[in-house]
Amino acid sequence: MQTLQSETLNSPLDSASDYSEQLLDQLAAQQKSRKKWLLIQPISNTSMMVDSGSVSMPLNLIMVATLVGKLFEVTFIDERLGEKVPEDFSGYDVVAITSRTLNASQAYRIGDSALRQGKTVILGGVHPTMLHDEASLHCTSVVYGEIESIWTELATDVLKGTMRSVYRAKELKPMSAMHRPDFSYALSSKSAKKYSSLIPILATKGCPVGCNFCTTPTIYGKNYRYRELDLVLDEMRYHQQRLGKEKINFSFMDDNISFRPKYFMTLLEEMAKLGVHWNANISMNFLDKPEVAELAGRSGCDLLSIGFESLNPETLKSVQKGSNRLGSYETVVSNLHKNGIAIQGYFMFGFDNDTEESFQLTYDFIMKNRIEFPVFSLVTPFPGTPYFDEMKPRIRHFDWDKYDTYHYMFEPSKMTGEKLLENFVKLQKEVYKGRSILQRMKGKPLNWVWFVNYAMNRFTNKLSTEYYY
Repeated sequence: MQTLQSETLNSPLDSASDYSEQLLDQLAAQQKSRKKWLLIQPISNTSMMVDSGSVSMPLNLIMVATLVGKLFEVTFIDERLGEKVPEDFSGYDVVAITSRTLNASQAYRIGDSALRQGKTVILGGVHPTMLHDEASLHCTSVVYGEIESIWTELATDVLKGTMRSVYRAKELKPMSAMHRPDFSYALSSKSAKKYSSLIPILATKGCPVGCNFCTTPTIYGKNYRYRELDLVLDEMRYHQQRLGKEKINFSFMDDNISFRPKYFMTLLEEMAKLGVHWNANISMNFLDKPEVAELAGRSGCDLLSIGFESLNPETLKSVQKGSNRLGSYETVVSNLHKNGIAIQGYFMFGFDNDTEESFQLTYDFIMKNRIEFPVFSLVTPFPGTPYFDEMKPRIRHFDWDKYDTYHYMFEPSKMTGEKLLENFVKLQKEVYKGRSILQRMKGKPLNWVWFVNYAMNRFTNKLSTEYYY
């Protein structure tokens, strides 16, 4: 399978004078009938608990639909709900597919089929961005990074019928230009009840930190961009009005929402007045300050997802996770728990510095600190990242269906692959056995986190090392 990237890309902005909002509006007005787009969220083929049960609303694809719908007709399909992609694409002019690595094979199959039928096929998302050469074999055009920053060029070329192979912006647009997502594209599905009740929302993009296993700086840039606070708050009020109640649950899709403390704290102060509940991914770099946890709790935070990653300082150093300081782990947990905030803690195994002791240290930390929702994954070098380039000679396979962070990718230097998986399975079974759940969750509010633990108990009971090969 091809995994190499070309050194240079033809950007539509090389000929920026050929594109303008005015020209796009003129071309759109000249359409005898609106071109028809089919937007597809593919399902993954992983054997693990990834696209099963209740799934999150695909905010990125909803944002694409909102943008496309201004000029074109849109049909929205989410395969994760059980919706079927048609075999006959004759009713559409453009077939656009978003893809992560774990569903890239499915995205490619759909793209190949649409190409054979003479359709304009657009691939976007993380995987096509990171491996645009590979993705271009299965589509007419690849959108590199976010679509908002190249929309004028892409839409103009769709109307003119002169598509480029890759659309890549030389600079990313400010988030103030982002349209409020129109959730009706997803909620109009007959199977919309399968979506989680958590409403996805976005306040910031980009991350300057640069962990070597992360795709975010490539997709959204290293510059930290954010929406004006009024736009974020207005979107929350819109959903309160849409649902007819105040206490609704938001899930921030930001990769690093707390990077600008002043922005983050001001946002929380305003959210505290709305009466909403929320959760988010968050960096640890200033959660050891009690006032941050206090404000988060007061503003309605139910849960924060934190990448602890490892209890080994050498491992944290090797992946450039500078925001994680082992000495502050327990302080961070204590501050959050004191303010009624549950923790979804992420822990990775399979690094070269890992030993069998790494699993015991992690178990002890989780049980001592009563982490409500521990999530365990195997180190997965994702294509296009520095870590992938470093580890490529040692990676066991390039079967994208298994790039779900739950499959064995390479043998760490300090233990065999067999020992890695034996300990990985044992840790999950121990953390999610009934007695451990009661110990971690005793006295905690009876909410969806309890249900997740029950589901994980059933899931981990069935695990064996064979699942991870």
